[in-house]
Amino acid sequence: MHVAIAGAHGQIARRLTRLLAARGDTVTGVVRNPDHAADLGSDGARPVVLDLEQASVEQVADVVRGADAVVFAAGGGAGSGIARKDTVDRAAAVLLADAAEAAGVRRYLLVSSYGVDAVADGATPDGVDEVFVAYLRAKLAAEQDVLPRHGLDTTVLRPVTLTDDPGAGTVHLAPSVDRGEVSRDDVAAVLVALLDTPHTGVLELTGGDTPVAEAVAAA
Repeated sequence: MHVAIAGAHGQIARRLTRLLAARGDTVTGVVRNPDHAADLGSDGARPVVLDLEQASVEQVADVVRGADAVVFAAGGGAGSGIARKDTVDRAAAVLLADAAEAAGVRRYLLVSSYGVDAVADGATPDGVDEVFVAYLRAKLAAEQDVLPRHGLDTTVLRPVTLTDDPGAGTVHLAPSVDRGEVSRDDVAAVLVALLDTPHTGVLELTGGDTPVAEAVAAA
């Protein structure tokens, strides 16, 4: 399998790359910062330096053409403001979808966020700072743009609060889950399984007792 990952230097993305490379898959990793290219190479990816906030559909399509799937794992980052929540978490996700369609890549995995339903229909949840509200709105807008596309087979994965704990290899994966925690290791493992067992629609992910492969097959 050939997988192109946008935001390939992120913590989940690097784990995903290492899992895919270890089993012999080809990974193209898209990063904005050229200083990150060496890390991607050590993970087993072919790094491509491209700023998704500035790139055209044609530029991104050239990068993902020939891939079997694309994964959007980019984000504006914890220190970014409201503007970059829109330009990265929404617009770059939409750009990757546009490029995948243009390149004839149907399989699209979008790493979203638990809690986006709290901002549906313009709602503003209580006790949430404005930057995080903007983040949730950007993620929801990306989902709403990408999911209905007939040219893509899209899975949206909404993990709950992320931890750096070692992966348990067991999760709870369903259209709706309760708030909790899940390790980044387990998120990456679920993404691999979703690439192997295509699913279209929205799935939420938290820690649980079901082995990853069984959880994805059941979903």
